[in-house]
Amino acid sequence: MLLLLLSTLQSCSEDVQRSMKAIPTAFGQLNEIVIVMDDELWESPVGDTIRYYYSSAYPLLPQPEPVFDLRHFTPLELKKDPLRKELRTYMLVGNLSDEDSPTAQMIRKDIGEEMSESARGDITKNNAAGRDKWAKGQLLLYQFAYSNQDLIKVLKENYPAIKKRVNKFDEKKLESYAYLNGVNNNLINEVKESIGISIRMPSDYFMAINDGEVIWMRKETDKTSSNIMLRKVKYEDQEQLSKENLIAMRDSLGKKYVSSTIEDTYMQVNDEDLPVIFNTTKVNGNYAVEGRGVWEIVNDFMGGSFISYLILNPNKGELLFVDGFLHAPGEDKRDFMEQLDYVIHTIKFQ
Repeated sequence: MLLLLLSTLQSCSEDVQRSMKAIPTAFGQLNEIVIVMDDELWESPVGDTIRYYYSSAYPLLPQPEPVFDLRHFTPLELKKDPLRKELRTYMLVGNLSDEDSPTAQMIRKDIGEEMSESARGDITKNNAAGRDKWAKGQLLLYQFAYSNQDLIKVLKENYPAIKKRVNKFDEKKLESYAYLNGVNNNLINEVKESIGISIRMPSDYFMAINDGEVIWMRKETDKTSSNIMLRKVKYEDQEQLSKENLIAMRDSLGKKYVSSTIEDTYMQVNDEDLPVIFNTTKVNGNYAVEGRGVWEIVNDFMGGSFISYLILNPNKGELLFVDGFLHAPGEDKRDFMEQLDYVIHTIKFQ
């Protein structure tokens, strides 16, 4: 179901107040959604549905982390602490048949009576979106119905569109994290000259290996190691774009190039503890296959997450193998993996 963009949020008294003082800029973390709803609904199967979908496991990490971090406030709790109204992403959820519900009243006021009433007879008209209600740079998503049963159905059916909307809204923040200190032009030029690929590398990456077969770029901090490997191969047939071939290619590079300080160690895909998730996709318009999973170091106690791509360059009859992998023991990994994936998606063929 498509989200409807509200041209205005109908909150006259708040508009008057805002006109008399500076409007703050919204703050908050990546992948964070503030759920605004009454306590009774939050503790009911409606709240369970929200947690089931929006707190589901991000694919695919060694230890489970949610797709989104959720915070829950009632309208009264928002009113008590003005800073709670200055976060980035909100989802207001209400049963509009409950006239005494503070959240339902807020939703009606924001979306207007016409839209509220249209949802009474048509369950497809059950969501809306607004911007900058309390601060600049906010996204507000509204989900509503006239019974708890219908509201649960709405939440289930709208989840893919809502997730996509929030991820799109988060892109600028994700970019600011990935390129906090700018880009590494020397690295960008070296990759372009070596294999004819454009990739926008952050400034804190360095060239670890460029031996004519593989390019390996790394970013090292006290807590994390982020890595991107590139290798071009001739495209011969469709079988190369299989899950088995992607894993085999990754394992071959892992065995040749990646080890720990212990002798006879090497990297390999661990698809016994967690299966590799495999999909077809596109990277900057080019057909690709994608694999997500976890890696381990054989004969040592090290592991982490990876995302690999085989991207088809039909103009040159080539495949580009791209692997992003992370080692971050004791750290949350979701946001770091998203940064790796964001950088990978800047790849363009020359």
